Amino acid sequence: MEALEKNYRVILVDDEPIILRSLKVAIPWNELNLTIVGEARNGEEALRLVRELSPHMIISDIRMPGIDGITLMKEVLAENSKRLFIFISGYGEFEYAREALRQGAFDYLLKPIDHDELIEMILRAKHALEKQMEDEKLLHSVQVLSTLARERMFAEFIEGNSSPLQHMRWLENSELEQDYFMAVIQLDHYMKLNTHWTIGEKRLWLFAIRNILGEWSLSNGGLTVFPFHSGEWILLFSGLQSRNKESLGRDVIQQIKMNTKLSCSVGFSQSTEGIEQLSNAYQSAVKALYRRFYRGEEGVFVDGGPEQIMDRSEVKYPKHLEIQFLESIRTLNKERMLQLFDETKLYIENQALTKEVAERVIVELTVVLYRQFEQMNLLLEWSLEGLLQELHSQGTLNDIMDVLRINFGKWIMEGVANHSKENVQSVIAKSQEYISNNYHKDLSIEEVSELADLSISHFCMLFKQVTGYTFLEYLTQCRIEKAKYILKNSNVKVYQVAPLVGYQDPRYFTQVFKKVTSMTPSEYREEGA
Repeated sequence: MEALEKNYRVILVDDEPIILRSLKVAIPWNELNLTIVGEARNGEEALRLVRELSPHMIISDIRMPGIDGITLMKEVLAENSKRLFIFISGYGEFEYAREALRQGAFDYLLKPIDHDELIEMILRAKHALEKQMEDEKLLHSVQVLSTLARERMFAEFIEGNSSPLQHMRWLENSELEQDYFMAVIQLDHYMKLNTHWTIGEKRLWLFAIRNILGEWSLSNGGLTVFPFHSGEWILLFSGLQSRNKESLGRDVIQQIKMNTKLSCSVGFSQSTEGIEQLSNAYQSAVKALYRRFYRGEEGVFVDGGPEQIMDRSEVKYPKHLEIQFLESIRTLNKERMLQLFDETKLYIENQALTKEVAERVIVELTVVLYRQFEQMNLLLEWSLEGLLQELHSQGTLNDIMDVLRINFGKWIMEGVANHSKENVQSVIAKSQEYISNNYHKDLSIEEVSELADLSISHFCMLFKQVTGYTFLEYLTQCRIEKAKYILKNSNVKVYQVAPLVGYQDPRYFTQVFKKVTSMTPSEYREEGA
């Protein structure tokens, strides 16, 4: 499976051997499908290697003897503009690094190197290379370009965003000016499948299904077929086939099951006309699929129009609870929301609703509340369809309510963390104080994020947001400031200063000190003497 991954070539350039060794060891190159094909200690050597080895990516120090990083980049990009440069620069080289970005560098990173930050940067660079390759493939065929652009245009219209792609309407042809309908195909329990698949397996399965659907659509009169969300595909049919929805749905389910052993469900929209109606057609098909929640995981579901909309008076829909739920989400009141889940459970029990009716009430309530979270731009772990599938897999009303309590409660807490500036300031201030008191220890980001009661990724984002520094930059600055104070105000030997400020290797301490201050510790002490 991994053979399908493109293995990109990388050259490392730095005049410090310790940096080169650190980069080779600390970055999981094989896992990232990247290969280090060469190392250089200066710009001249790097230029020779680039011409000899044709790397995709160059990670280079910005300041080197002889040819510096920017001059190297200009030479390389003049010969091949598609190569990507990531520069590593010192604290005193901000302007130089910004000039590198203006000249075409992909990004830059400050020393001392935060390897997690570098990995994230390399992943973005790799993604950019992958996009380059995709763009090159598009140029080979006008037909391929037309198809992909058309799918993208359709996807934009489905999401209700028509204005950015008005210039592409020449792709529309006349197919959608006539009566048409949409089929939305979703893998059953996709969220659970996704946790078991590796990245390679997932790519292969989704690629296989896309091919199956493409061939099936061609032989069954489909107008187009394309993936929309992960684990979800869209097919469009002429309205002339509207009487065949059930048979089309059963046939496509059978084809996927026969070829992949995977289960899926199909939702069909009402018929409509015009490309502007793609968004409504999608909502119609997905609304039909909601009924999978209480009718079984695999099936064909057709939106029959207004007559299928839930009659709230008949099923005693708790509108009063919905209003209170929405208010608790808008105000990020987790305690009140959890109380409302208890009240909803009690309401369903007191009304003696049948299992099917109770599930219909819960589905509609879940959809309304999920949309409220979406509107507030809160990070959601589940897609709506994934959440509904998870609810359907539960055996009891208690289990269903627990899934909603846990996930909605977690999203509210994420919202509280993101919206409470004062709380963020307080947490980061507490972290800064902890760093100031413990800088001399082997201090890790895991330790400080645990103190802040935040995930490492969330802590990194908030820390940089509040202080303007990454955790490692801030810790380094703190340590060097303490070292400067010791050097100015005591006779402690230079090699003894290193462990006092958290560095066990005096040579590494000297390198970091010079990067930050442009002087060695000895030079700094002599200057102040």
